[in-house]
Amino acid sequence: MAARFFLPNHGRNVGKERLLAARRAAKHETVTSGPSLHIIVPTLQCGHTCQYCQVSRAQTDAGFSMSPAMLDSACDRVWESNADDLTVEFQGGDPLVRFDLIVRAVDKLTHLNHEGRRRIRFVVASTLHQLTQEMCEYFRIKGVVLSTSLDGPEHLHNRNRPVPGRDSFRRTVEGIRLARQHVGEHAVSALMTTTRASLAYPEEIVDEYVRQGFPEIFLRPLSVYGFAKRNLTRIGYSREEFQGFYDRALARIMWWNGRGVALREVYMSVVMNKLLSTFDAGYVDLQSESGTGASVLVYNYDGWVYPSDEARMLVETGDTSLRMGRVTDSLEHLLSCSTGQRMRQASEAAAVDCIACAYRHYCAPNPVDSQAQFGRPDVPAHETEHCLRHQWLFDTAFALLHAAAPDMEETFHDWARPNAMAEASCDR
Repeated sequence: MAARFFLPNHGRNVGKERLLAARRAAKHETVTSGPSLHIIVPTLQCGHTCQYCQVSRAQTDAGFSMSPAMLDSACDRVWESNADDLTVEFQGGDPLVRFDLIVRAVDKLTHLNHEGRRRIRFVVASTLHQLTQEMCEYFRIKGVVLSTSLDGPEHLHNRNRPVPGRDSFRRTVEGIRLARQHVGEHAVSALMTTTRASLAYPEEIVDEYVRQGFPEIFLRPLSVYGFAKRNLTRIGYSREEFQGFYDRALARIMWWNGRGVALREVYMSVVMNKLLSTFDAGYVDLQSESGTGASVLVYNYDGWVYPSDEARMLVETGDTSLRMGRVTDSLEHLLSCSTGQRMRQASEAAAVDCIACAYRHYCAPNPVDSQAQFGRPDVPAHETEHCLRHQWLFDTAFALLHAAAPDMEETFHDWARPNAMAEASCDR
Protein backbone atom coordinates (compact mmCIF):
# COMPACT_ATOMS: atom_id res chain seq x y z
CA MET A 1 0.00 0.00 0.00
CA ALA A 2 2.89 2.37 0.76
CA ALA A 3 4.47 1.53 -2.61
CA ARG A 4 1.29 2.69 -4.33
CA PHE A 5 1.22 5.87 -2.20
CA PHE A 6 -1.98 4.91 -0.38
CA LEU A 7 -0.17 5.00 3.00
CA PRO A 8 2.56 7.43 4.13
CA ASN A 9 6.07 6.11 4.76
CA HIS A 10 6.98 8.97 7.11
CA GLY A 11 10.30 9.76 5.51
CA ARG A 12 11.66 6.21 5.49
CA ASN A 13 12.07 6.21 1.73
CA VAL A 14 13.09 9.54 0.23
CA GLY A 15 13.14 8.02 -3.24
CA LYS A 16 9.44 7.23 -3.11
CA GLU A 17 8.68 10.76 -1.93
CA ARG A 18 10.61 12.15 -4.88
CA LEU A 19 8.79 9.80 -7.23
CA LEU A 20 5.43 10.93 -5.86
CA ALA A 21 6.47 14.58 -6.27
CA ALA A 22 7.53 13.87 -9.87
CA ARG A 23 4.21 12.21 -10.63
CA ARG A 24 2.30 15.14 -9.19
CA ALA A 25 4.39 17.52 -11.29
CA ALA A 26 3.64 15.47 -14.40
CA LYS A 27 -0.08 15.78 -13.67
CA HIS A 28 0.27 19.59 -13.59
CA GLU A 29 2.62 19.96 -16.56
CA THR A 30 -0.12 21.10 -18.93
CA VAL A 31 -0.81 24.09 -16.67
CA THR A 32 2.78 25.02 -15.84
CA SER A 33 4.38 24.69 -19.30
CA GLY A 34 2.62 27.73 -20.82
CA PRO A 35 -0.47 28.10 -23.04
CA SER A 36 -0.59 25.07 -25.33
CA LEU A 37 -4.14 25.39 -26.71
CA HIS A 38 -4.78 28.54 -28.73
CA ILE A 39 -8.29 29.00 -30.13
CA ILE A 40 -8.62 31.52 -32.95
CA VAL A 41 -12.11 32.69 -33.98
CA PRO A 42 -11.57 34.19 -37.47
CA THR A 43 -15.27 34.84 -38.10
CA LEU A 44 -18.77 34.51 -36.65
CA GLN A 45 -20.26 33.75 -40.07
CA CYS A 46 -22.23 30.51 -40.21
CA GLY A 47 -25.15 29.21 -42.25
CA HIS A 48 -26.65 27.13 -39.41
CA THR A 49 -29.24 28.25 -36.87
CA CYS A 50 -28.58 25.70 -34.12
CA GLN A 51 -30.66 26.37 -31.01
CA TYR A 52 -27.87 25.21 -28.72
CA CYS A 53 -25.19 27.43 -30.24
CA GLN A 54 -23.61 29.60 -27.55
CA VAL A 55 -22.73 32.54 -29.82
CA SER A 56 -24.82 34.73 -32.10
CA ARG A 57 -24.17 33.67 -35.67
CA ALA A 58 -23.59 36.24 -38.41
CA GLN A 59 -24.94 35.89 -41.94
CA THR A 60 -22.64 38.59 -43.37
CA ASP A 61 -18.96 39.37 -43.05
CA ALA A 62 -19.46 43.04 -42.11
CA GLY A 63 -17.76 43.56 -38.76
CA PHE A 64 -17.83 39.88 -37.83
CA SER A 65 -14.41 38.72 -39.04
CA MET A 66 -10.82 39.32 -37.99
CA SER A 67 -8.74 41.76 -39.97
CA PRO A 68 -5.48 40.36 -41.36
CA ALA A 69 -3.50 42.56 -38.94
CA MET A 70 -5.54 41.26 -36.00
CA LEU A 71 -4.95 37.68 -37.10
CA ASP A 72 -1.21 38.31 -37.37
CA SER A 73 -1.23 39.59 -33.79
CA ALA A 74 -3.00 36.43 -32.63
CA CYS A 75 -0.28 34.33 -34.31
CA ASP A 76 2.39 36.41 -32.58
CA ARG A 77 0.77 35.65 -29.21
CA VAL A 78 0.71 31.93 -30.04
CA TRP A 79 4.41 31.99 -30.86
CA GLU A 80 5.27 33.78 -27.61
CA SER A 81 4.10 30.75 -25.59
CA ASN A 82 6.78 28.67 -23.86
CA ALA A 83 4.98 25.41 -24.64
CA ASP A 84 6.83 23.00 -26.92
CA ASP A 85 3.59 21.43 -28.13
CA LEU A 86 1.04 23.85 -29.54
CA THR A 87 -2.50 23.21 -30.74
CA VAL A 88 -4.06 25.98 -32.82
CA GLU A 89 -7.78 25.46 -33.23
CA PHE A 90 -9.93 27.57 -35.55
CA GLN A 91 -13.53 28.01 -34.38
CA GLY A 92 -16.44 30.24 -35.26
CA GLY A 93 -19.04 30.71 -36.60
CA ASP A 94 -17.71 28.47 -39.30
CA PRO A 95 -14.05 29.25 -40.00
CA LEU A 96 -14.15 27.68 -43.48
CA VAL A 97 -16.22 30.69 -44.55
CA ARG A 98 -12.97 32.63 -44.15
CA PHE A 99 -10.58 30.03 -45.50
CA ASP A 100 -8.25 32.88 -46.47
CA LEU A 101 -7.68 33.72 -42.81
CA ILE A 102 -6.98 30.08 -41.95
CA VAL A 103 -4.37 29.96 -44.71
CA ARG A 104 -2.79 33.20 -43.51
CA ALA A 105 -2.49 31.92 -39.92
CA VAL A 106 -1.22 28.43 -40.81
CA ASP A 107 1.35 29.83 -43.25
CA LYS A 108 2.57 32.43 -40.76
CA LEU A 109 2.99 29.97 -37.88
CA THR A 110 4.57 27.38 -40.18
CA HIS A 111 7.06 30.01 -41.31
CA LEU A 112 7.85 30.98 -37.71
CA ASN A 113 8.50 27.30 -37.01
CA HIS A 114 10.72 26.81 -40.06
CA GLU A 115 13.42 25.24 -37.88
CA GLY A 116 10.91 22.73 -36.55
CA ARG A 117 11.61 23.52 -32.90
CA ARG A 118 7.97 23.13 -31.97
CA ARG A 119 5.24 20.60 -32.66
CA ILE A 120 2.22 22.53 -33.95
CA ARG A 121 -1.12 20.85 -34.51
CA PHE A 122 -3.76 22.71 -36.53
CA VAL A 123 -7.46 21.89 -36.12
CA VAL A 124 -10.39 23.43 -38.00
CA ALA A 125 -13.79 23.02 -36.31
CA SER A 126 -16.40 23.33 -39.06
CA THR A 127 -19.75 22.12 -40.35
CA LEU A 128 -17.78 21.04 -43.46
CA HIS A 129 -20.54 22.42 -45.69
CA GLN A 130 -18.10 24.83 -47.34
CA LEU A 131 -15.31 22.26 -47.71
CA THR A 132 -13.83 21.94 -51.22
CA GLN A 133 -11.22 19.70 -52.79
CA GLU A 134 -8.87 22.70 -53.00
CA MET A 135 -9.16 23.24 -49.25
CA CYS A 136 -8.55 19.55 -48.65
CA GLU A 137 -5.36 19.59 -50.68
CA TYR A 138 -4.06 22.52 -48.65
CA PHE A 139 -4.97 20.80 -45.37
CA ARG A 140 -3.27 17.58 -46.49
CA ILE A 141 -0.03 19.38 -47.37
CA LYS A 142 -0.01 21.39 -44.15
CA GLY A 143 -1.11 18.53 -41.88
CA VAL A 144 -4.33 20.26 -40.78
CA VAL A 145 -7.07 18.06 -39.28
CA LEU A 146 -10.80 18.73 -39.15
CA SER A 147 -13.47 18.47 -36.49
CA THR A 148 -17.19 18.57 -37.14
CA SER A 149 -20.53 18.11 -35.39
CA LEU A 150 -22.64 15.02 -35.93
CA ASP A 151 -25.62 14.84 -33.60
CA GLY A 152 -26.81 11.40 -34.64
CA PRO A 153 -29.04 9.93 -37.37
CA GLU A 154 -30.36 12.14 -40.15
CA HIS A 155 -33.70 13.13 -38.62
CA LEU A 156 -32.08 14.16 -35.32
CA HIS A 157 -29.10 15.96 -36.84
CA ASN A 158 -31.36 17.97 -39.16
CA ARG A 159 -33.57 18.92 -36.22
CA ASN A 160 -30.69 19.97 -33.95
CA ARG A 161 -28.63 21.70 -36.64
CA PRO A 162 -31.05 23.25 -39.15
CA VAL A 163 -30.11 24.98 -42.39
CA PRO A 164 -32.48 26.55 -44.95
CA GLY A 165 -32.31 23.53 -47.27
CA ARG A 166 -33.11 21.08 -44.45
CA ASP A 167 -30.22 18.92 -45.63
CA SER A 168 -27.65 19.57 -42.92
CA PHE A 169 -26.96 15.85 -42.34
CA ARG A 170 -26.40 15.07 -46.00
CA ARG A 171 -23.99 17.99 -46.48
CA THR A 172 -22.06 17.16 -43.31
CA VAL A 173 -21.65 13.51 -44.32
CA GLU A 174 -20.52 14.59 -47.80
CA GLY A 175 -17.93 16.85 -46.15
CA ILE A 176 -16.69 13.97 -44.00
CA ARG A 177 -16.27 11.74 -47.05
CA LEU A 178 -14.48 14.50 -48.98
CA ALA A 179 -12.06 15.09 -46.09
CA ARG A 180 -11.32 11.40 -45.72
CA GLN A 181 -10.73 11.00 -49.43
CA HIS A 182 -8.44 13.98 -49.95
CA VAL A 183 -6.92 14.81 -46.54
CA GLY A 184 -6.70 11.38 -44.95
CA GLU A 185 -8.82 8.57 -43.52
CA HIS A 186 -8.31 9.82 -39.96
CA ALA A 187 -8.21 13.54 -40.75
CA VAL A 188 -11.72 14.29 -39.47
CA SER A 189 -13.30 13.70 -36.06
CA ALA A 190 -16.81 14.45 -34.84
CA LEU A 191 -18.67 15.26 -31.65
CA MET A 192 -22.31 15.60 -30.70
CA THR A 193 -24.34 17.80 -28.39
CA THR A 194 -27.19 16.33 -26.39
CA THR A 195 -30.48 18.22 -26.62
CA ARG A 196 -33.89 17.29 -25.25
CA ALA A 197 -34.66 15.75 -28.65
CA SER A 198 -31.55 13.54 -28.32
CA LEU A 199 -32.61 11.89 -25.07
CA ALA A 200 -34.82 9.29 -26.76
CA TYR A 201 -32.13 8.05 -29.16
CA PRO A 202 -28.93 7.09 -27.28
CA GLU A 203 -28.46 3.77 -29.10
CA GLU A 204 -29.30 5.28 -32.50
CA ILE A 205 -26.76 8.07 -31.99
CA VAL A 206 -23.99 5.62 -31.11
CA ASP A 207 -24.93 3.39 -34.03
CA GLU A 208 -24.70 6.36 -36.42
CA TYR A 209 -21.11 6.98 -35.34
CA VAL A 210 -20.30 3.33 -36.00
CA ARG A 211 -22.06 3.55 -39.37
CA GLN A 212 -19.98 6.61 -40.32
CA GLY A 213 -16.75 4.85 -39.31
CA PHE A 214 -15.71 7.05 -36.39
CA PRO A 215 -13.46 5.49 -33.74
CA GLU A 216 -14.77 7.76 -30.97
CA ILE A 217 -17.81 9.72 -29.82
CA PHE A 218 -18.05 12.58 -27.32
CA LEU A 219 -21.38 12.42 -25.45
CA ARG A 220 -21.54 16.09 -24.56
CA PRO A 221 -24.22 17.69 -22.40
CA LEU A 222 -25.53 21.12 -23.29
CA SER A 223 -23.19 24.00 -22.51
CA VAL A 224 -25.45 26.49 -20.76
CA TYR A 225 -23.55 29.58 -21.83
CA GLY A 226 -24.36 32.72 -23.74
CA PHE A 227 -26.85 32.50 -26.57
CA ALA A 228 -27.87 28.92 -25.72
CA LYS A 229 -29.37 30.04 -22.39
CA ARG A 230 -32.26 31.67 -24.22
CA ASN A 231 -33.46 28.34 -25.63
CA LEU A 232 -33.27 26.16 -22.52
CA THR A 233 -37.04 25.82 -22.25
CA ARG A 234 -37.04 24.11 -25.65
CA ILE A 235 -33.82 22.10 -25.62
CA GLY A 236 -32.85 21.76 -21.93
CA TYR A 237 -33.23 18.83 -19.52
CA SER A 238 -32.38 17.82 -16.00
CA ARG A 239 -29.07 16.35 -14.87
CA GLU A 240 -30.85 13.07 -14.10
CA GLU A 241 -32.24 12.91 -17.63
CA PHE A 242 -28.76 13.36 -19.10
CA GLN A 243 -27.38 10.68 -16.81
CA GLY A 244 -29.99 8.22 -18.01
CA PHE A 245 -29.19 9.07 -21.63
CA TYR A 246 -25.44 8.76 -21.01
CA ASP A 247 -25.75 5.39 -19.24
CA ARG A 248 -27.69 3.92 -22.15
CA ALA A 249 -25.32 5.36 -24.76
CA LEU A 250 -22.24 4.15 -22.88
CA ALA A 251 -23.75 0.68 -22.55
CA ARG A 252 -24.22 0.65 -26.32
CA ILE A 253 -20.59 1.73 -26.83
CA MET A 254 -19.42 -1.12 -24.61
CA TRP A 255 -21.73 -3.48 -26.53
CA TRP A 256 -20.00 -2.52 -29.78
CA ASN A 257 -16.54 -2.94 -28.20
CA GLY A 258 -17.54 -6.39 -27.03
CA ARG A 259 -18.27 -7.27 -30.66
CA GLY A 260 -14.88 -6.15 -31.92
CA VAL A 261 -15.81 -2.59 -32.97
CA ALA A 262 -13.38 -0.24 -31.24
CA LEU A 263 -15.34 2.85 -30.20
CA ARG A 264 -14.10 5.22 -27.50
CA GLU A 265 -16.28 7.60 -25.46
CA VAL A 266 -14.25 10.80 -25.02
CA TYR A 267 -15.88 12.07 -21.82
CA MET A 268 -15.26 8.79 -19.99
CA SER A 269 -11.75 8.72 -21.45
CA VAL A 270 -11.05 12.07 -19.74
CA VAL A 271 -12.14 10.59 -16.41
CA MET A 272 -10.21 7.34 -16.95
CA ASN A 273 -7.11 9.40 -17.79
CA LYS A 274 -7.42 11.10 -14.41
CA LEU A 275 -7.78 7.78 -12.61
CA LEU A 276 -5.40 5.48 -14.49
CA SER A 277 -2.65 7.52 -16.12
CA THR A 278 0.42 9.19 -14.62
CA PHE A 279 0.37 11.80 -17.37
CA ASP A 280 -2.50 14.25 -17.59
CA ALA A 281 -4.11 14.71 -21.00
CA GLY A 282 -4.67 18.41 -20.35
CA TYR A 283 -8.46 18.57 -20.25
CA VAL A 284 -8.81 22.17 -19.11
CA ASP A 285 -12.05 21.86 -17.14
CA LEU A 286 -10.45 19.42 -14.67
CA GLN A 287 -7.08 21.08 -14.14
CA SER A 288 -6.13 22.25 -10.67
CA GLU A 289 -5.16 24.97 -10.28
CA SER A 290 -7.37 26.14 -13.12
CA GLY A 291 -5.92 25.91 -16.61
CA THR A 292 -8.29 28.67 -17.66
CA GLY A 293 -6.17 31.50 -18.99
CA ALA A 294 -3.01 29.50 -18.29
CA SER A 295 -3.00 26.49 -20.63
CA VAL A 296 -5.60 27.89 -23.06
CA LEU A 297 -6.29 31.28 -24.65
CA VAL A 298 -9.04 32.35 -27.04
CA TYR A 299 -8.54 35.12 -29.62
CA ASN A 300 -11.96 36.35 -30.64
CA TYR A 301 -12.94 37.80 -34.02
CA ASP A 302 -13.26 41.29 -32.50
CA GLY A 303 -9.74 41.35 -31.03
CA TRP A 304 -10.59 40.52 -27.41
CA VAL A 305 -8.76 37.69 -25.68
CA TYR A 306 -10.48 35.30 -23.25
CA PRO A 307 -9.28 32.54 -20.89
CA SER A 308 -11.54 29.89 -22.44
CA ASP A 309 -14.10 29.41 -25.18
CA GLU A 310 -16.87 29.42 -22.57
CA ALA A 311 -15.65 32.79 -21.27
CA ARG A 312 -16.10 34.42 -24.67
CA MET A 313 -19.62 32.96 -24.81
CA LEU A 314 -20.58 34.83 -21.63
CA VAL A 315 -20.36 38.04 -23.62
CA GLU A 316 -23.55 36.98 -25.40
CA THR A 317 -25.42 37.62 -22.14
CA GLY A 318 -23.61 40.90 -21.47
CA ASP A 319 -20.94 39.56 -19.11
CA THR A 320 -17.56 40.94 -20.20
CA SER A 321 -15.85 40.42 -16.84
CA LEU A 322 -13.55 37.65 -18.12
CA ARG A 323 -11.83 39.61 -20.85
CA MET A 324 -8.05 39.36 -20.48
CA GLY A 325 -7.06 42.11 -22.89
CA ARG A 326 -6.58 42.79 -26.58
CA VAL A 327 -4.91 40.57 -29.12
CA THR A 328 -2.26 43.28 -29.60
CA ASP A 329 -1.19 42.96 -25.94
CA SER A 330 1.88 40.85 -25.29
CA LEU A 331 1.40 37.30 -24.02
CA GLU A 332 3.20 38.26 -20.81
CA HIS A 333 0.67 41.04 -20.25
CA LEU A 334 -2.28 38.73 -20.95
CA LEU A 335 -1.06 36.01 -18.60
CA SER A 336 -0.47 38.47 -15.76
CA CYS A 337 -3.81 40.25 -16.10
CA SER A 338 -6.29 40.46 -13.22
CA THR A 339 -8.73 38.08 -14.96
CA GLY A 340 -6.27 35.21 -14.92
CA GLN A 341 -5.39 35.93 -11.31
CA ARG A 342 -9.07 35.88 -10.34
CA MET A 343 -9.54 32.55 -12.09
CA ARG A 344 -6.60 30.99 -10.26
CA GLN A 345 -7.63 32.43 -6.91
CA ALA A 346 -11.20 31.25 -7.42
CA SER A 347 -10.08 27.72 -8.22
CA GLU A 348 -7.85 27.65 -5.14
CA ALA A 349 -10.56 29.09 -2.89
CA ALA A 350 -13.18 26.70 -4.20
CA ALA A 351 -10.77 23.81 -3.74
CA VAL A 352 -10.95 24.37 0.02
CA ASP A 353 -14.53 23.19 -0.32
CA CYS A 354 -13.21 20.04 -2.01
CA ILE A 355 -10.86 18.96 0.80
CA ALA A 356 -13.19 16.19 2.02
CA CYS A 357 -14.07 14.97 -1.48
CA ALA A 358 -12.78 11.55 -2.49
CA TYR A 359 -12.09 12.84 -6.01
CA ARG A 360 -10.14 15.99 -5.10
CA HIS A 361 -6.92 14.67 -6.69
CA TYR A 362 -8.66 14.00 -10.00
CA CYS A 363 -11.10 16.87 -10.29
CA ALA A 364 -11.04 20.67 -10.03
CA PRO A 365 -13.46 23.58 -9.71
CA ASN A 366 -14.43 25.44 -12.87
CA PRO A 367 -14.48 29.23 -12.21
CA VAL A 368 -15.95 30.03 -15.63
CA ASP A 369 -18.80 27.59 -15.07
CA SER A 370 -19.41 29.21 -11.68
CA GLN A 371 -19.41 32.66 -13.29
CA ALA A 372 -21.98 31.53 -15.86
CA GLN A 373 -24.24 29.85 -13.30
CA PHE A 374 -24.02 32.33 -10.41
CA GLY A 375 -22.39 35.52 -11.75
CA ARG A 376 -19.21 35.04 -9.72
CA PRO A 377 -16.25 32.65 -10.13
CA ASP A 378 -15.73 31.60 -6.51
CA VAL A 379 -18.98 29.89 -5.51
CA PRO A 380 -18.38 26.76 -3.35
CA ALA A 381 -17.68 23.96 -5.78
CA HIS A 382 -20.34 21.57 -4.47
CA GLU A 383 -23.06 24.06 -5.45
CA THR A 384 -22.10 24.06 -9.14
CA GLU A 385 -23.44 21.93 -11.95
CA HIS A 386 -19.82 21.22 -12.94
CA CYS A 387 -19.11 19.55 -9.58
CA LEU A 388 -22.30 17.50 -9.44
CA ARG A 389 -21.87 16.18 -12.98
CA HIS A 390 -18.25 15.15 -12.49
CA GLN A 391 -18.86 13.50 -9.13
CA TRP A 392 -21.38 11.32 -10.93
CA LEU A 393 -18.93 10.62 -13.76
CA PHE A 394 -16.20 9.54 -11.31
CA ASP A 395 -18.72 7.34 -9.48
CA THR A 396 -19.62 5.80 -12.83
CA ALA A 397 -15.98 5.24 -13.78
CA PHE A 398 -15.13 3.45 -10.54
CA ALA A 399 -18.22 1.26 -10.88
CA LEU A 400 -17.21 0.35 -14.43
CA LEU A 401 -13.65 -0.50 -13.40
CA HIS A 402 -14.88 -2.60 -10.46
CA ALA A 403 -17.22 -4.64 -12.67
CA ALA A 404 -15.06 -4.80 -15.81
CA ALA A 405 -13.98 -8.08 -17.32
CA PRO A 406 -10.24 -8.24 -18.18
CA ASP A 407 -10.73 -7.31 -21.85
CA MET A 408 -12.90 -4.28 -20.97
CA GLU A 409 -10.48 -3.20 -18.25
CA GLU A 410 -7.75 -3.22 -20.90
CA THR A 411 -9.99 -1.08 -23.10
CA PHE A 412 -10.43 1.48 -20.31
CA HIS A 413 -6.64 1.66 -19.83
CA ASP A 414 -6.30 2.23 -23.56
CA TRP A 415 -8.88 5.03 -23.38
CA ALA A 416 -6.84 6.67 -20.60
CA ARG A 417 -3.69 7.13 -22.65
CA PRO A 418 -2.97 10.89 -23.16
CA ASN A 419 -1.91 10.40 -26.79
CA ALA A 420 -5.33 8.88 -27.48
CA MET A 421 -6.99 12.07 -26.28
CA ALA A 422 -5.52 14.77 -28.52
CA GLU A 423 -9.00 15.86 -29.63
CA ALA A 424 -10.43 16.17 -26.12
CA SER A 425 -9.75 19.85 -25.70
CA CYS A 426 -11.88 22.53 -23.67
CA ASP A 427 -13.60 22.71 -25.60
CA ARG A 428 -14.79 22.07 -25.85
